[in-house]
Order: sequence, then C-alpha cells, then structure tokens
Amino acid sequence: MDTDTLAPDATQRPLGIAYLIGRLEHVLGQQLRDSLGQHGLTASQYSMLSLLQAHGQLSNAQLAERSLVSPQAANEMVKVMQGKGWIEREPDPGHGRIIRLRLSASALPLLLACDRAVAQQEQRMLAEVALDERLQLQQLLQTLLSGLAH
Repeated sequence: MDTDTLAPDATQRPLGIAYLIGRLEHVLGQQLRDSLGQHGLTASQYSMLSLLQAHGQLSNAQLAERSLVSPQAANEMVKVMQGKGWIEREPDPGHGRIIRLRLSASALPLLLACDRAVAQQEQRMLAEVALDERLQLQQLLQTLLSGLAH
C-alpha cells in the first residue's frame, strides 16, 4: 500500500496540506484523464466544453482564462474540437474581430457521458465523507482559492 495514504503515527511528521492537495490533484487528475480518455476527450477539452455549456458563448480569450490555459493553447484545442464537431464558431455581432465559441448540439451527448464519468470519480473520492463534511470541504477549498488570489 502507498504510504502516502496511511495516517501518520505518533513518530511521523504529519503530511503538509500543500503536499496532500498536490497528491490529490495528481491522483484525481490521472483517474479523470483515464475516464475521459475512454470517451475520446482530454481533461482540458472536457473543461472547455463544460465552460461553454455553462456560459453559452465565450470568446477564445475568455475560454482560455477560465480553463487555465494560454490563449495559444486554447486556440489549438478549439481548432481540434471544432474539427470534431464539438464547437461552433461565429463572429460577435458587436465586435467584428471577436469570434464567439459555443458548444455544438452534437457535443451535448458526449459531454453528458463525460459528466457521468466525472461524477462517478467524485463519488468514489467522497464515498466516506458525510454530506455536511462535503459542503464544509467545498467552502474550505473556495476559501483557500480566494486566499491565494490576493
């Protein structure tokens, strides 16, 4: 068994919060990549499609910022996803140089299947966490993110 998952005994120094968050991100990220890969998506593509579903339309710059990738990387991913028919592009009616991106109707079933796969991973991760603790964890994570944003 991986010693990182064991609770430290009295002779061991407790694992740091930053380390545990990083380890969680690594393990969860790998499992999500595996799950999403079965549907033909990367984690970044899933994030972008999810953002487009949530916001309706976004510019490439907005999509890049919200999915935590560079505008150049976002542009390359958009080209791939447009080629697969997952994203549609159209000029912004108020600004001729801005292209609006939106989720295509054909991408919705794929996104819903991926949502289920992600929810299954979340359920596995949180199986032993009570609902009130889940809500508290969510609030604590938001607080941590806010603290680092300043």
